[in-house]
Amino acid sequence: MCVPRVFHHLSRKRVLTMEWMVGESPTDLLSASTGTSVRNVSEYTEKQKVDAKRRLLDMVSKGVEATLVQLLETGLLHADPHPGNLRYTSSGQLGFLDFGLLCQMEKKHQFAMLASIVHIVNGDWASLVQSLIDMDVVRPGTNIRVVTLELEQALGEVEFKEGIPDVKFSRVLGKIWSVALKYNFRMPPYYTLVLRSLASFEGLAIAADRNFKTFEAAYPYVVRKLLTENSPETRNILHSVLLNRKKEFQWQRLSLFLRVGATRKALQHVASNSEMSPDNSPNKTTDTFDVAYLVLRLLPSKDGVVLRRLLMTANGASLIKAVVSKEGKLFREQLCKIITDAMCQWMIKLFGQGITAAHFSRVALANVPSNRESGLSPRSSVPPYDYNSLFRDRRLRLIFSHILKSASSDKILMLRFCLASMVIMIKASAMACHRVIMFLSEAYLVPLFDAPKRYAVST
Repeated sequence: MCVPRVFHHLSRKRVLTMEWMVGESPTDLLSASTGTSVRNVSEYTEKQKVDAKRRLLDMVSKGVEATLVQLLETGLLHADPHPGNLRYTSSGQLGFLDFGLLCQMEKKHQFAMLASIVHIVNGDWASLVQSLIDMDVVRPGTNIRVVTLELEQALGEVEFKEGIPDVKFSRVLGKIWSVALKYNFRMPPYYTLVLRSLASFEGLAIAADRNFKTFEAAYPYVVRKLLTENSPETRNILHSVLLNRKKEFQWQRLSLFLRVGATRKALQHVASNSEMSPDNSPNKTTDTFDVAYLVLRLLPSKDGVVLRRLLMTANGASLIKAVVSKEGKLFREQLCKIITDAMCQWMIKLFGQGITAAHFSRVALANVPSNRESGLSPRSSVPPYDYNSLFRDRRLRLIFSHILKSASSDKILMLRFCLASMVIMIKASAMACHRVIMFLSEAYLVPLFDAPKRYAVST
């Protein structure tokens, strides 16, 4: 986002002189995307309509994230983002104008607002009521149980699509508002301004795309904050969501976190700290990282302290159950790919001395189906991720031993875990051997077949 610069030498007590911001307003983009002008006559080609719609949705997506950053990070919020106060610049930035209406939030209200978004996505209405109490919306002395039942009845009809409420933010807000009026809730000024700000962006987006969901656009940022900010408040929220009262791990909710929230945009700073492995490149269709790769990328990093504490706090047996369960099949498949990569690295060092890591990476890329389908060039030079650093990490070894020790009393569970591990290892070994054979054949045999061609050219 960007804001106009103030020219102090041209400003006085009653005159504020600011930089002129060049950009398209949401109204202009909406008119172009729908193909209508002031005279209600179509003056745009189909290509112009599609491009205008793309720019408008990009503007709204950035606006939602910018609002969340102001809401949950800085605490200082632009509370009047109507179309006249917004501009979309040629460089793709979102420009804010007119800072006459700002909202300052307290830290406790910021974290309560963060928790409320998570609880709405999870359909946890009892915890949502507690968040409303923390936001000073529910008055002291209110019958909490009755209010919770009312919210369950009002919001129980909300349908979930892939774990995200398949409903407009304004509709959820309307449901909460009806319960608030019935039980005489308080509406602090900051609360009203925040909801107004988010509703404004949703209104712009829905005008261009009826399928736009504010919760889906906002959730990646919420996940990033919960997984990377090591504060007592965010840890409490994360633990309340992913662990039950018995500290048992709730695999479905973590899957939702990582599947919906772990977009490249949301966690790009984690991946940018190190090079990508051949198989963990972002999927071009879904623009997401594999769950297992994302977990391994986070765990040893500085930002992974929250996840490490979560794994140490959780009941070890529940983690093992999650891995060997039916729902954990996708995670096991991704773990198998990781072990395959690690084995390949070890075997290449053993049999292919003198061959560069970049060359191995090119062969790996050429033989990975997902990369061939996504159009990645087999000659791209991508250094493989060093998995040996994971095995040497004492923190990760401690977490693994803690999980096994916690689950060791359940003999049947440990037997299932051993069988699943054996299947993964056998499959990974076969895949690694195939990849290494392909690598060695290209490294040593291809040059022999290419030799006569080189001599023919030289002559």
